[in-house]
Amino acid sequence: MKYCSTCGTPLELRIPAGDNRERSCCPGCGAIHYVNPKIVVGTIPTYQGKVLLCKRAIEPRHGFWTLPAGFMELNETTHQGAARETLEEAGAQIKLGPLFTMFDVIRAEQVHIFFRAEMPTPTFCAGEESLDVKLFSEEEIPWDELAFKTVSKTLTLFFADRKAGRYTLHTGDVFDHTDWTDSQFKAG
Repeated sequence: MKYCSTCGTPLELRIPAGDNRERSCCPGCGAIHYVNPKIVVGTIPTYQGKVLLCKRAIEPRHGFWTLPAGFMELNETTHQGAARETLEEAGAQIKLGPLFTMFDVIRAEQVHIFFRAEMPTPTFCAGEESLDVKLFSEEEIPWDELAFKTVSKTLTLFFADRKAGRYTLHTGDVFDHTDWTDSQFKAG
């Protein structure tokens, strides 16, 4: 951002009074322009033990499989956003369950949040951002064709928790696109 969205004055990078990091500050009207992470919300929709995945029709990672998810919109809750994204990308109605994973994706300036979800019927279809939508058993998951590490880790944790007979909240930090290590994740 080069100019103030309030008054159009060129912005300066400086640490505002009472803050601890550089911000885009307007010397004209005094506005401070904060840049914050974007929230990605999604679900792990299941039907009779299988997980619904979408094949991406958009970049990044066009043609790779993912859980239905996308950017949260203003004036909606994380729950509403996750259900909306599942309907938009997979044409699936869901009964939203509890929060399952939350990952801070540092390099992308995002937070990825996934909720468990049940599909009352096996009704789904590819939305505008999906090439295909399909239910997969754990053995059928195209692990080498998953779009994002947060999706891969969420699915790995989901199947491990299901085998253990109890689901817990999992959190973690992703600093770059290197392989995951177990030390990056905590169970809550």
